[in-house]
Amino acid sequence: MAAEGKVTGQSQEQFLLLAKAARGAALASLIHQVLEAPGIYVFGELLDMPAVRELADSEFSPVFRLLTIFAYGTYADYLAEAANLPPLTEAQKNKLRHLSVVTLAAKIKVVALFSPRFSFHWDYLMLVTVMFPQCIPYSVLLEQLQLKNVRQLEDLVIEAVYADVLRGSLDQRNQRLEVDYSIGRDIRREELSTITRTLQEWCQGCEVVLSGIEEQVSRANQHKEQQLALKQQIESEVANLKKTIKVTTAAAAAATSQDPEQHLTELREPAPGTNQRQASKKTSKAKGLRGSAKIWSKSN
Repeated sequence: MAAEGKVTGQSQEQFLLLAKAARGAALASLIHQVLEAPGIYVFGELLDMPAVRELADSEFSPVFRLLTIFAYGTYADYLAEAANLPPLTEAQKNKLRHLSVVTLAAKIKVVALFSPRFSFHWDYLMLVTVMFPQCIPYSVLLEQLQLKNVRQLEDLVIEAVYADVLRGSLDQRNQRLEVDYSIGRDIRREELSTITRTLQEWCQGCEVVLSGIEEQVSRANQHKEQQLALKQQIESEVANLKKTIKVTTAAAAAATSQDPEQHLTELREPAPGTNQRQASKKTSKAKGLRGSAKIWSKSN
């Protein structure tokens, strides 16, 4: 693809150099060659050349009009004026159909981006970031491109993909073309104001989203600071409690003239003779119960 693009760029430059010196019929013939040349889908530089613009007021005005249709229009536009325009070769028809698919994909993308069912904040940001495919039904393509059947349509789309005009996939089950990427087309001078307004709206939307992100970051930082302060407060209280317990233990140990650590150990563990005394008490109680049982049996 890269090598093909390089060759296309070189051939386009060669056509532009030839157009500078051509006039009249020679220039009209050169334009036909450009429209038929594979890989050339941009014609703005050729249209801006003074010699080409002079064709609009000459006997070759149909050729100039045909060039403008290739630059800005679609195959349907050509069919609407076909009676006043030069006939197209099969290669020119396919190229104009490729450009028509690009225009349809761009229109569907614009409608999807500014659909009112999406909110202007996070949904809008995610919608623009993800770059979902633009889906064009087969029925629309067949009508706009004036093709007889689906087989011709799919062959045309595959040819456009190999020409790197667009990238996508053919959804035969749902009968639609899913376009992931398409080339940009030439822009009319009168469309620049619309593009500028759209970009300004886009910038305003980005500012709204950015302010929302900054607000969320500020809230997160405040929550983090509050949690850190709470953590420090808890650690300070725990340290104070430890100091209080240690001072209290030391004071109690000093009152009994014992080592504080030994005093804590004694508080936690019972005295050595305690278990033995409790065991002897239990044994004596058991003997007393056995003795009383003997006396009771003799009396009976």
